[in-house]
Parts: sequence; structure tokens; C-alpha cells
Amino acid sequence: MSAPRLRSRADLRRQRRRGTHSCWDHLIAAPLWPKYGVNLGTLLRTCDAVGACLAVPRLPWVPEALAQGNTLRRPSCVHWVGRDVGAWLDGHRATGSMVVAVELTDESVRLADLPVARQRTVMLLGHEQSGVPPEGLDRADLAVEIPMVGTGHSLNVAVAGSLVLYRLAGLV
Repeated sequence: MSAPRLRSRADLRRQRRRGTHSCWDHLIAAPLWPKYGVNLGTLLRTCDAVGACLAVPRLPWVPEALAQGNTLRRPSCVHWVGRDVGAWLDGHRATGSMVVAVELTDESVRLADLPVARQRTVMLLGHEQSGVPPEGLDRADLAVEIPMVGTGHSLNVAVAGSLVLYRLAGLV
């Protein structure tokens, strides 16, 4: 058995998509109740990696958080959600989107059992402490949980969102 060979940047470029993806086509990460700006920046980078868009609330500190998180230094697929999150979600559901909440509920499916997104999917992420509020859970078609064996109740929002995005995108 031979040792693993690192791929060059040129090799990686050849294997990845040629250009930018079209927004709203397939997968949307929606951390609509954020607490920490650093999480938005991390999710923005993950969205680029999996070909997803990021939907964020219009809060005064969000643009700065996204600018700091945009380590690729090129335009990213970011869309703004107004104050009425419920109406925004209702609009996506009306056009056939599936809404998946990352939350611990009695009906949550385990991450390993989450199917790959086969239709436009909005992945909802909640607040770091209080989770996805009722206005989000009431509109979710499915909830997903990430099993844990440690003593914590949940993962950081950016980590949890990244894991679920990779699963929904069919990359793991």
C-alpha cells in the first residue's frame, strides 16, 4: 500500500465546479436567529464548499460578520431576510421548498438517516441558546438531530450547520 499523495491546487481546481452556482437552486442555509457573527462567517465558507446559499436576517452587525467571514474574498451567495421570518418561510414552502430544522425534537431524525436534498431545501438553524423558535419549527417539514456522546447538549451553530449542509448536499 502506498502513502497518500497530496493533490495540488491545480488538481483540486480541475475537479471542482467551473464557475459560481445559481442562487436558490437547491440548498439554502438559514441561520435566522444568530447570536455570534463568527458563526455566520463559518457558514458562509461552508455554503461555498457545498454549493449552497446563505440567508441571513437584516441585523446591523450581520454585514460586518459576513465580510470578516468571507475568507475567499469574492462575492458569495447571500440573501437577506426581513423581519417577518414566518412569511419568508411560507413563501419558500409555497414554491415547493422543503424546510429542515436542525433541532432536538421528539420527531427528529438522526443525521445519518437524513436523506440527501432532492428538491430545494431550506436548512433552519436557531439561536445558540434557545434553538429554533416556534415560528420556525411550526413551518419545518422535518427536524434533524446530531447525536452526541459527550456531556454537551448541542454543537456550535456553525459546526452543526456545516455537518447538516454536507449531508443534505450528498457530500458525506
